[in-house]
Order: sequence, then C-alpha cells, then structure tokens
Amino acid sequence: MGFILLGIGVSEGIALGRAHLVAPAALEVMHYLIPKQQVNREITRLDHAFAAVRKEFEALQKSVSDGHARAEFSAFLELHLMILDDPTLTEATRNMIAQTYCNAEWALKQQMHELLLQFEEIEDAYLRERKADVVQVVERVLKAMLGHPGYLPVASKHTGDSILVAHDLSPADVMQYKQHQFIAFLTDLGSQTSHTAIIARSLNIPSIVALHHAHQLIVEDDCLIVDGNQGIIIINPDKYVLDEYRLRQGQLELEKRKLKRLKSIEAMTLDGTPIDLHANIELPQDIEQVIESGATGIGLFRSEFLFLNRDDLPGEDEQFEAYRTVAVKMHKQPVVIRTFDLGADKSLKGSTHFATNPALGLRAIRFSLAEPKMFHTQLRAILRASKHGDVRILIPMLSHTAEIDQTLNLIEHAKQTLRDDKLRFDEHIKVGGMIEIPAAALSLDMIMRKLDFLSIGTNDLIQYTLAVDRIDDAVAHLYDPLHPAIIWLVSHVIQTANRAKVPVSVCGEMAGDKQFTRLLLGFGLQQFSMYPAQLLAVKNQILKSHLPDIFPLVQKIIKADQPEKMAALLAKLND
Repeated sequence: MGFILLGIGVSEGIALGRAHLVAPAALEVMHYLIPKQQVNREITRLDHAFAAVRKEFEALQKSVSDGHARAEFSAFLELHLMILDDPTLTEATRNMIAQTYCNAEWALKQQMHELLLQFEEIEDAYLRERKADVVQVVERVLKAMLGHPGYLPVASKHTGDSILVAHDLSPADVMQYKQHQFIAFLTDLGSQTSHTAIIARSLNIPSIVALHHAHQLIVEDDCLIVDGNQGIIIINPDKYVLDEYRLRQGQLELEKRKLKRLKSIEAMTLDGTPIDLHANIELPQDIEQVIESGATGIGLFRSEFLFLNRDDLPGEDEQFEAYRTVAVKMHKQPVVIRTFDLGADKSLKGSTHFATNPALGLRAIRFSLAEPKMFHTQLRAILRASKHGDVRILIPMLSHTAEIDQTLNLIEHAKQTLRDDKLRFDEHIKVGGMIEIPAAALSLDMIMRKLDFLSIGTNDLIQYTLAVDRIDDAVAHLYDPLHPAIIWLVSHVIQTANRAKVPVSVCGEMAGDKQFTRLLLGFGLQQFSMYPAQLLAVKNQILKSHLPDIFPLVQKIIKADQPEKMAALLAKLND
C-alpha cells in the first residue's frame, strides 16, 4: 500500500521512477590503543587517507574547471578543500594519535566532535551550515581509511529512471552522481536555500529536500512519484495515481515545448509596453544558455566566480578575456558586470579573515575598497572589455554615498592608467549600484544622483530587512517576499527611480518567480534579470498581462497589511 511524504520542493517538475538508496557514511568507528612504536605508521595511514581524498577533490575540481559542472559546484568544492587542509583538523588529529596512542579513525572522529562543539557556540546560521561540510569531509576521510573511498552509489539496475534517495549529499557527491543520470533526488536534510537546493536547481531535475525520514522509510526499488512543484513524494502509488501523474508529467513537458516557441517573440504586455528580460550568469560558458533562452542582455554577471576554486587570483588579462568573451557573444546587448561580491559565503582560498556574522561583515564593495590593488585589476579588465560591447559596471551591497564616491574615484584612476598605457575603453561606461541593503533603499535620492542605473537584489534585501537568515531552517518560514515592508521597499525603489528617469531592474529571485511577475509590473518595473531557465515562463506571463488592469490590484496589495489578504490579492492578480 502506498503512502505520501512531504518536504520542500526545491526544483520543479515531476519524475516517475525507482528508488535508489545511498547509505550514509558510517561514523561509528572502533577505539583501540596502538603500541608506541606504531604511532608514526598510524599517522602515515591518516596522511594517506587525507591525500586520497584531496586527490579525489582535485579530480572533481578539474571537471569543474573544464566546464562540465556549474559554478556553484566549484564554490562548494573549494570549501571542502579548505576544510580538508585546515590544520585544526589535520594537525590536532596527528597530535592526538601521538599523545594518546589511539587509532587514527578514533582520533579524527574526536577532533571532528571538538570542531562541531565550537560551531554550536556560534549563533550565526551560515557558520552552522559549515558543520555539515565538516562532517561530510570527515566522512570521506574515514571511508578512505576504511577502504571505501568516495561516496558513489552502487549502479542501479533501473537505468534511465533512477531516483536518488539519501540522508544528505555534499556538493562533491552530487558532482559524482551526475554521471549516473538520476532523474530526481531526495534528501532528509536541506532547506530552500541550502547547498542541496542550489545544486538541484542547477541540475534542473525535480528534487525535494527536508524529508527528515525518507531514507529510512523508502526501500530500494520502491516505485516513486516525485512532485517537485508541490514537495510531495508518493511511494508505491496505485495504478490510478500513477496514470494521473503520467498525464501531469506529459502536460508539463508540453508546456515546456510551448514556452520554447516564445524565444524569438518580443516581451511586451497586451497594452504595448516593452519589457527587457535579461539573464544572470556566473561564468562565460553560461552564455550558451542565455542565447538559447532569448534573453536581450546580461543583467547580472557574478564576477566573483572567476576568483573561486583556485590557488591564485585571476590576472587582468584573464579577467579581460572572460568579460570580452561575454560582451562579444552578446552582440552589443547590455552586459552588466557586478564587481566581485567576495566575502560571506564566497571566500578566497587561504583567506584568514573570520567573522562571526559574515553576511554583515567585510564583503562585496566593502571588501573591494579594502583591497584596492585587487579591485584596480578588475576595474581595468572590465574597462578594457567595454571596447567590445555595451559593458556596464554594477557595485554590490551599497549602503552609503561615500562608497559610491570612493568607487568612482577608483574607476577614474583605472581609466587614467589605461589612457597612460594607450589602451582603449568606453570613456562613458555606465556605473550602477545594487539596492540590497535597507539603508540604500531609504536614501535612494542621494544614491541616484551619483549613478547611471539601479539593480534591486531582492534576496539580500529581504534577508536584511526582515533579519531572517534564509539558510536557517528554524526561521526560513519567516523569509517572506510578500511581507508589507518588502512590498513597500521594492515598490518605493522602482517608483522613485522611474520618477527620476533612472533605469532600474530586479535581479534577485523575485524576478525569476512568475508568481511575482505581474506584481513587479504593477510597481512599474520594465527590466527583469533571472536565470536563463526561468526566462520563458516569465515572458509568457508578461505577454498575457494588461497593465491598466494590473495597477488597481497592485495598489491594493501595497496597502494591505494582512498576509492572508495579500496572498488572496496576489492570486487574483495572477488569475
């Protein structure tokens, strides 16, 4: 008899297939003493295990650099390499073996617990997420010592319809799973913005996380229906339910094929208002997806991904080539390059800076201004690329006009050095700022006077305004784009910019979520930027929208103060 499990759908779609379970790594290890004369041999055994895992990570790292996996994998893999090389894990474990004569597995496990206890004392949710990464790295080292390296599943006999079921997955694990061509995956752990969720969306397969006990309740070869839209799993459904979901799956595929027909159609509302639909990218190789989506520009090039997953910093020529490649392939369409948003969850390899709350610390433009030489190199590279297309500079995480003044001065300095070197660039390159801190939204008049355009980063704007860490499961339900304060701030920025005739876009998750398309249109937004995979669904919503009909309902949503009423009005708006 079948049953249902509920979780968080993090990647839409419907998959029908057979369960393939991956057993979690066992952290239960024996504790025994070794003779003093065998201490060096035991430490060598530990070192060999670390070396084996490092070699495995480096092989995966090469696959990322070759462009066979998305940039998100690269960032997560870099984090695991940093943990693997952390002396607080490696040296302390060696010392414990030498001082207590215990076996290497036991010493490693004890040191892991010591690290986890330190994490427990820190309230910051981002650092709590790092606990899972420490455990995943230690699991891999233990498996190497026990003769079971890696974390690959046994090959499934159901080729082409296997659904991966796991307690938890590290980014490196998922990279290895790609070659097995799973049609969906399910995990007990995870949240809407956890590593697993980000990876799921990058793979573009139906996925559900936060199922809690799925790995215990689902049996190998169980027939599964995965509904990523609703966050529902049906285990061993009867024939009628299976037929129903096959029908739904076919309908979804048909809808996707229909959306592809919209690629060459101009995005315009029913009343004739043209809308710009731009794409977000991380690396130059993402440009193929952008072209396939029919986007009319790059609204957000996250340049920091060029700096991750490497031992050195990208030089000026390397950065220039990356920016130039995108500019040329976009054929004079706008390319907005955000200066590196490093810090917080995207740190450089070998960084020793520690912050108890990195999301509020030295990151984005704050980090750039603290590292003027590194920033100067990037600015020169962007300016040089501006000769080859409509390249624009976007400053992240602005909170004060002083940051704009400092940045503009550095841009002018970079321009002068290029003039001195007789290198050409766009003398009138446009410079914009991201509105993702409430202070910037509330001091918009001062900020707009100094910039050519604005881009609203709704992800951080919501997080900072509501004081909700969207990675923290305990408060994730409070992360609400429909909170009255968010509705007011976003509409205020768009309407204020429109009155001042300053171009404004939205490049956060709200822009790519079709349920918010008409709401943003009603605020007056005429430029969206999102992942390429989201673009056609948003375009479809735009093509069916009539602005004069939208405005009255949107005004009611702005004035509403009850969540239920706002949700009802939004549903009516999208009807």
